[in-house]
Amino acid sequence: MNAIVLLGAPGAGKGTAAERIRTETDYKHISTGDMLREAVKAHTPVGTQAEAYMKRGELVPDSIMVCLVEERLSRGVASDKYMFDGFPRTIEQAKLLDAVLGKLNAKVDYVFYLDAPRELLLSRLTGRRICRSCGANYHVVNIPPKKAGVCDACGGELYQRSDDTEATIGTRLEVFKEQTKSLIEYYSQRGVLVRVDAAQHRDLTLKEILGRLKSAG
Repeated sequence: MNAIVLLGAPGAGKGTAAERIRTETDYKHISTGDMLREAVKAHTPVGTQAEAYMKRGELVPDSIMVCLVEERLSRGVASDKYMFDGFPRTIEQAKLLDAVLGKLNAKVDYVFYLDAPRELLLSRLTGRRICRSCGANYHVVNIPPKKAGVCDACGGELYQRSDDTEATIGTRLEVFKEQTKSLIEYYSQRGVLVRVDAAQHRDLTLKEILGRLKSAG
């Protein structure tokens, strides 16, 4: 069983990279957010515990999140390959994940850290626009609509999400930096951290990641 982790600040391109890796390799995409929603919807024991925290507006504890991951991985086979996107977020979660993988005679092979300058991340996120009618995504620079403020697909109004303002994004980036500082050091000390230039075109970013995975077999 093989496992990799995609790590990067909001706007670094983790979602895009994860989707391309999923379609071009044998890695199964593990999204803890999706697993959490599915467990709650299915009323599993772990989902019921998580829902109680969510209803109170509290963060779901690491122990419950790791139970979700363990539950998912235990359904796999030895030849499976898994890709974690946005998890672990803290050094505590990383240690718990190592323990779960250890039970399955597996480990994290690579942690791809998509690294980009703060100014670029701000530009990417503040330029995002979404259609109120169909939900299509645009960017004022990278993917502009044919007519400013109007969706190409349905003619709906394009808007900027309230959490895509510079002040809000700046706060999110600072939180990410503080949260992951020790996490980056943790994986670096274990020799599995791979820094990837996320400021370049997304195709080149993906090429770096796929090249490393293919060379490892």
